[in-house]
Amino acid sequence: MSGDGTTGHVVTVSTHVLDTVRGAPAADVYVRLERRDSTGWRQLSEGHTDADGRVAHSVPMRSWQAGGYRLVFYVEPYLGGGAFFPEIIVAFQLTDTSRDYHVPLLLSPYGYTTYRGS
Repeated sequence: MSGDGTTGHVVTVSTHVLDTVRGAPAADVYVRLERRDSTGWRQLSEGHTDADGRVAHSVPMRSWQAGGYRLVFYVEPYLGGGAFFPEIIVAFQLTDTSRDYHVPLLLSPYGYTTYRGS
């Protein structure tokens, strides 16, 4: 039984932000997890990347539904003022609510890439 009164595990959406110019993790990047519902985007979780560039968002099972999700990365404080991409939004569609997900972000001052990790 999880802490929210439901059975089953708590689903995790994790990310790993890597600075491809420095060849190192991007620490202290603010990341927010949101879910799309009938009224727009609703925040589920937020956090900052740790020294290894990682953050995991745990979502109680009752809040986890198939549908649209997004990670919002506020990278301007990390990259510095005048960043070409001050905010990066990675939207994704989930259908399997019984598993965990990993969505890494590879970051540079003038570009980024992402993929579905494992």
